[in-house]
Amino acid sequence: MNLDIKDVFFDLDHTLWDFDKNSKITFETIFSRNHPEVQIEDFIKQYLPINQSCWKLYQYDKITHQQLRYDRLKLSFDAIGYSISDNDIELISQEYIDLLTDNNHLFDGAYEILDYLNGKYKLHVITNGFAHVQQKKLKNANLINYFSTITNSEMAGGKKPNPIIFEYALNLAKAKKESSIMIGDSIEADVFGALDAGIDAIYFNENKEAVNSNIKQVNHLLELKKYL
Repeated sequence: MNLDIKDVFFDLDHTLWDFDKNSKITFETIFSRNHPEVQIEDFIKQYLPINQSCWKLYQYDKITHQQLRYDRLKLSFDAIGYSISDNDIELISQEYIDLLTDNNHLFDGAYEILDYLNGKYKLHVITNGFAHVQQKKLKNANLINYFSTITNSEMAGGKKPNPIIFEYALNLAKAKKESSIMIGDSIEADVFGALDAGIDAIYFNENKEAVNSNIKQVNHLLELKKYL
């Protein structure tokens, strides 16, 4: 246990909640009903990086919430050469949001590490995700009771890596920068965002990307025990 740390802040998607796996299951359900000719593997191969690119634009306020929801689908369908109307894209977009939180696969070790940390530290969430969706994920995945506070970008008025959201989260948690740490999968939004805000950070590097050796990192959630 790191006695200097009092408050541990987690990202949600791609860190605790397995966004890629849950998204694939959700799209399989949607396409089997209304677009059975769509090859799910081909679609997901395009969707996952396109979605990430759209989220990056969104986190820097270069596109709106609505544009993100449309673009990530339109660009993915275009990439696999599947012709679809804007009306159908809107229907799929809404159905995806409605169904996504029915699937709540977590990364291996998520519950175990939260059980380990709970009681030793105050645990919190900082997420750029849409508030009502993230709340349902936390509730349906039986995660919500682990966390003292949940900060989303809508309530904070800024998205990671903007320091505004980190300051908001600290104030909400009544936490101090010097005794806090951020854990997340985005080197830019979570790690550099936290560090720039004066908060220590650990990179959840599940894909084992090459990063500066100065960056604290883990490839599996249970490796957090090395630091906490």
